[in-house]
Amino acid sequence: MASKSSPAKANPQNRVAKLKLASLNDPERQSLVELAFAVLQDLHQPGVELPAPGRTRDYLRMLLADRKAEVFGCVFLDNRHRVIETAELFQGTIDGAAVYPRVVVQQALALNAAAVMFFHNHPSGVAEPSHADEAITRRLKDALALVDIRVLDHFIVTAGESLSFAERGLL
Repeated sequence: MASKSSPAKANPQNRVAKLKLASLNDPERQSLVELAFAVLQDLHQPGVELPAPGRTRDYLRMLLADRKAEVFGCVFLDNRHRVIETAELFQGTIDGAAVYPRVVVQQALALNAAAVMFFHNHPSGVAEPSHADEAITRRLKDALALVDIRVLDHFIVTAGESLSFAERGLL
């Protein structure tokens, strides 16, 4: 039976596990954030199969957490759900972004995507979907279905939390 030891004891090669948040100064914290983002970004590079949904959430949260205005984008995937490209397609204001299905479909076709995941942030810090969020998700899903592109999920992210439409049964 495996023992329950801390990550640092289980793997002495893991130097990061030994760090304590309280012991870090501001430049060290910033460096750690940049390192974490680089690791998550590396997991979402073109050709990489999508990691666990939690890692995708973490990546999107780090990508959008400090944005002061809404940003809407897509992760375009091939038929084996490997990343083709992650793109921010629309930028808006503090409480909304205009999203055009035609642009999303054009981009998906140009990249030869077989599936997509949508994402956008809520600068308000509340990850609950609005009626407008649900409506645009349906419109995009319907438009992409016409050209046989699957919608796997739509994430709403804030600095503190994220919401998955798929997990909520909204897709």
